[in-house]
Amino acid sequence: MSYKFWQKNKTATNKKKSKTREWVDAIVFAVIAATIIRVFFIEAYTIPSGSMERTLMVGDFLFVSKVNYGARIPMTPIAFPFAHHTMPLTTSTKAYWDGFELKYHRLPGLSEVKRNDVVVFNFPEGDTVAVENQADSYYNMVRNMGRGVVRSTYTIIDRPVDKRENYIKRCIGVSGDVVSMKAGVVSINGKPEPLKATGMMPYQIDFKTKDVNFSVLEDLGVRTGEMQQIGNESYIANASPNIVDELRALDFVSSVKLSPTVLTQRETGIFPHDPNRVWNVDNFGPIKIPAKGWTVTIDSNNMPLYYRAIRTYEGNKVEQKGKQWYINDKPATTYTFKMNYYWMMGDNRHNSADSRYWGFVPEDHIVGKALFIWMSWDGEGSMLHKIRWNRLFSGIH
Repeated sequence: MSYKFWQKNKTATNKKKSKTREWVDAIVFAVIAATIIRVFFIEAYTIPSGSMERTLMVGDFLFVSKVNYGARIPMTPIAFPFAHHTMPLTTSTKAYWDGFELKYHRLPGLSEVKRNDVVVFNFPEGDTVAVENQADSYYNMVRNMGRGVVRSTYTIIDRPVDKRENYIKRCIGVSGDVVSMKAGVVSINGKPEPLKATGMMPYQIDFKTKDVNFSVLEDLGVRTGEMQQIGNESYIANASPNIVDELRALDFVSSVKLSPTVLTQRETGIFPHDPNRVWNVDNFGPIKIPAKGWTVTIDSNNMPLYYRAIRTYEGNKVEQKGKQWYINDKPATTYTFKMNYYWMMGDNRHNSADSRYWGFVPEDHIVGKALFIWMSWDGEGSMLHKIRWNRLFSGIH
């Protein structure tokens, strides 16, 4: 027996890894490291639609921080690396196994979600049934939702929360806030909050002449191809406050004002899909956003607003028998929320599917905070103008 077993045996032959084994080890390590970074620290996203213009443009590539609000522990942990809900090059093959799911947990973060944060979250309508005939009563809708009856052309795909589509919007109201909107201007807790410099709204532009140099408007950021002519010298166009200021300075522009075509009648598809509320995309509320620990009275006025949060997001059985509501088979006159909720809206208010259509976003749907744009690609540009150089590595506010 050797008493110097701790010393290296010089006669022993060193077993070298094969090139294949080295490559496999390197790839496995890279995948694990990248997955950890993507899940717990930072992730790349791209902007596919114009709902956040001009804060975010179609073709912007951005990084989203998981650290700011605290990384969410994967609720569907068994999944194919770097895929979201479907396998690469497929449209229906699941990239995850939902036979094993974890409850919602989040690591400590640097801060809570704040008003005006630009937030990435999972689409909060995984099992929503869109009601085609809005004349139906709310209670019929509730019963249809409970039975899973689909009464429209929408395809309902009920994925796990963390495997639903990623959306990006601005947080207009946080839990506990009272949000409302009148003539296109949002109010939070009774205080008007006009759109910031980047937000887009429809404006009526009156020109002094029929001969308009539309290329000048394009240079200012107005999409002239989307303008709607309402008179010989008048048009409706989406613009931000900054663009409006520049338009008013043009010598061939007579006036620029918010479009008077703001709807006053009830609009189909608007949350909470209640025929007793005459709401539309420019006029709604007031609505109190649920907060963890807040107790709401359960009655015919409140249930259209909070039914989905109580039933779907917080996992309760909700029924109405006569005039009495039952939660988990027990008569209920109040309900105390278990999670915080948020109200999300796009800066391009008239081209955005947001909380006005599907209501509150629960905290377990929050993915992270948008930090900065690292690349911006203009699909309509030419040659070197394909890259929006002025947007590279710009912060998101």
